[in-house]
Amino acid sequence: MNKIPNRQAICELLIERANTDKDIVVLCSDSRGSASMTPYVEAHPDQFVEVGIAEQSLVSVAAGLARCGKKAFAASPACFLSTRSMEQAKVDVAYSNTNVTLIGISGGVSYGALGMTHHSAQDIATMASIPNMRVYIPSDRHQTRCLVDALLQDEKPAYIRVGRNPVEDVYEEGQVPFVMDQATVLSEGEDIAIVACGEMVKPAQEAVAALKEKGISATLLDMYCVKPIDQDAVIRAAERAKAVITIEEHTYIGGLGSMVAQIVSANCPKKVVNLALPDAPVITGVSKQVFDYYGLNAEGIVKTAEKLLAE
Repeated sequence: MNKIPNRQAICELLIERANTDKDIVVLCSDSRGSASMTPYVEAHPDQFVEVGIAEQSLVSVAAGLARCGKKAFAASPACFLSTRSMEQAKVDVAYSNTNVTLIGISGGVSYGALGMTHHSAQDIATMASIPNMRVYIPSDRHQTRCLVDALLQDEKPAYIRVGRNPVEDVYEEGQVPFVMDQATVLSEGEDIAIVACGEMVKPAQEAVAALKEKGISATLLDMYCVKPIDQDAVIRAAERAKAVITIEEHTYIGGLGSMVAQIVSANCPKKVVNLALPDAPVITGVSKQVFDYYGLNAEGIVKTAEKLLAE
């Protein structure tokens, strides 16, 4: 069982790259511990900025450093980064087209019992609505490393959301079929198409295996690139399938499911069912308890697929 959360994978990769790239700078809003960035601070204290509990300043300072030629990575809890700092993300980062990567840590329902104030179930909709802002939700630590490495090679704004806890590996180390802004096809089938992102990719993978035992073949897309979404991959998967299921750790409004539904309805009309969080404060509990309650697990996907195919 993997014990390395995606946030730690980001830290480890940035430490490695900052050894030779002095333009890399990490910023935190009194969140270096939560972001797993303490080792980075110890390794590269001169390439780190602490702004304190001031998320709006965090984003603006990061944008300013980027305008000076730095590769800025600003880490803060996703619930605050995507709400308190939306104006700065929109104007200072995206509209100004600065080389800033916003890292939303403890995304989705990672904070568990802390409730709606600390959940970020609207950040895909928020960030994806901003022109020039890309949105990424990697599925495991190996894909996370590939993504951050790719972002170090360009100079465009981006928002990454990662969870708080370790997640099971979807890929093997050194064997990640990663192409920037292209969905990864994890399986191909004729009956159902499943599109997942982030922590939902692993249960979707388990669901595909369970469906196969029932004689149901499924295509599974790891849509880590929520924006720009890989439209071609969605269309290809939907054209082959009888119906489409999306699954995400986000409200059903304005997230991955909404985007997939728009693409499918415009290009190859099929029924699309979105497994997601409700438009309401979610129940109190750790991530697994929340996922199980709302059917955001392998069992929920299997039941949904069987129901769709029986219609």
